[in-house]
This record gives sequence, C-alpha cells and structure tokens, in this order.
Amino acid sequence: MGELATLARPYAVAVYKRAKETGTAEKWSDALAFVTMLMENEQLAKAAANPKANREQFTEAFLDLCKDHLDTEAQNFVRLLIHNRRLGLIKYIAELFNQYKADDEGYIDVDVSTAFPLKEAEQARLSSVLERVLQRKARLRVAVDPSLIGGVYIKAGDRVIDASIRGQVERLAKRLWT
Repeated sequence: MGELATLARPYAVAVYKRAKETGTAEKWSDALAFVTMLMENEQLAKAAANPKANREQFTEAFLDLCKDHLDTEAQNFVRLLIHNRRLGLIKYIAELFNQYKADDEGYIDVDVSTAFPLKEAEQARLSSVLERVLQRKARLRVAVDPSLIGGVYIKAGDRVIDASIRGQVERLAKRLWT
C-alpha cells in the first residue's frame, strides 16, 4: 500500500480538509465508501484503468451509477479522480480519510475477529481494555471467523494482537520447524 497511499494522500487530505470546513465528515465518509464499493466491481475497475477508454463517457456512466448517493461536491471529486486517472485509488483515499477522521475525533477503529460470537458484556470489557491499552476511544468492528478455532485476533491501526488458537498453533509449528 505504500506507494498507493502516497498517491492517495493529497486527495484524502483535501477531502478531509473540505469535510471539516463544511461539517460533512460523515457524509463524505459514506460517499467514499460507496464509490469504493462500486470500484470493487472488476469490470468498473478495468474500465477506469483503461487508458483507451473515453473519459467523458466513463465519467457520465459512472456518475449515473452514483447519482442518488453523491452530492454535487462528491460528484465533482469523482470527476477529478477520473480526469486524473486516479479513481483506482479510491480505496486508499477512503482509508486515509477515515484515519484522519478517527484521529481528529479521538477514536480508533478496531477490527476484532473471534471464533465465536461475543456477548455484549464481553464486547464492553474488551473495549474497555483496548481503550486503556491504546489510550483512545475504541470503536469495535466484530466479526466471527471460525477458522481461528478459539480466542481473538485484534487489529487496531498498525497494531496486531493475535490471541487465537490458530495463531498459537502456527507460532508453535514455526518454532518446531526452525
């Protein structure tokens, strides 16, 4: 992601700056997420990256898909990305934007994978522990991943805590074979 994040950063900074000025950070976050979701479509991604594609036609067709989900400012941003052939960076722009938003608002998004569903009390306790460790408000996104066998896998920014059975087995196997 390094090089792509470097290319995406100026766009993310500009959008976040504008969102702060207008008090529309949540709206921008939703718009960026929507465009990111569209660009996960393989055919759209190929069309956006095709240097032979007619940019005007692609822009109109793409914005037609977005018309009910993007306001005028977001549409203009998408036009700029298409014009500069940077629409493929939208995933990274959205990630950076959300990171700036989280930093500014004093929270951190934490992805938690568990082998089994967590009860509300367990989520609250985990959130409390993570807030002490990370020294910020933790916003948990919990997902069930049976392949973990047991335990949890936590990712907060660039920090990873692998307290899963699968992770322990993998570490044990590595020690045995080295």
